[in-house]
Amino acid sequence: MQLHLKVWRQIDADTPGQFQTYTVANAHPDMSFLELLDVLNEQLIHAGGDPVEVDYDCREGICGSCGVMINGKAHGGLPQTATCQLYLRHFNDGDEITIEPWRAKGFPVIKDLVVDRAAFDRIIMAGGYISVKTGLAPEANAIPVAKASADAAFDYATCIGCGACVAACPNASASLFTAAKVAHLAHLPQGHPERQRRVLAMGDQMTTEGFGDCSNHGECQAVCPKGISIDAIATMRREYVRAVTGL
Repeated sequence: MQLHLKVWRQIDADTPGQFQTYTVANAHPDMSFLELLDVLNEQLIHAGGDPVEVDYDCREGICGSCGVMINGKAHGGLPQTATCQLYLRHFNDGDEITIEPWRAKGFPVIKDLVVDRAAFDRIIMAGGYISVKTGLAPEANAIPVAKASADAAFDYATCIGCGACVAACPNASASLFTAAKVAHLAHLPQGHPERQRRVLAMGDQMTTEGFGDCSNHGECQAVCPKGISIDAIATMRREYVRAVTGL
């Protein structure tokens, strides 16, 4: 199959970028989207051009580093599908595909499709962890945890920090990412001693990084490759109210 790619090219965050159009004539329906970009880069290298910078690692939907906007949708728009898990069988021969990086103040462009997502790391460093000494791993049933709480904690812990929620949000909010980390630990006994400090510090850091606030559009939930619910944001808001009121 033949595909026409409209790719965003940008040297760095301070240099204006633009779209450039390329054609890949030997794409195959069983290729993943990242394999398509591999083929494009091989073409560019053989022609003496500059390959397109794109971030990736595991190619198994685990690391979250592969995220790009595809035809205006984060990760391409398929439910619970990361870019690396998107296959060309979902496109048609002759299609034009627009590929661009995440667009957010908190995610400055490094080059082409790669953005700096270190802001997420700084939000985690602000409080997304447990610092109390818990000793060795206890017997599984030594600390009773209600099944509903355990299931919710596990669901929120699946967040891979890809940034699709930010890219899809009209406000470029990182609320779903931050809330997933807050809610994950809030549902576990080990996370209770620091829960008030955690939600305040992570919320403040999210604002400091330049991310917008949540206005309940729900786009973040729609594009999350792990299907994390915006219920996490409701949990984070409850945690915040408890922290500032002392209730």
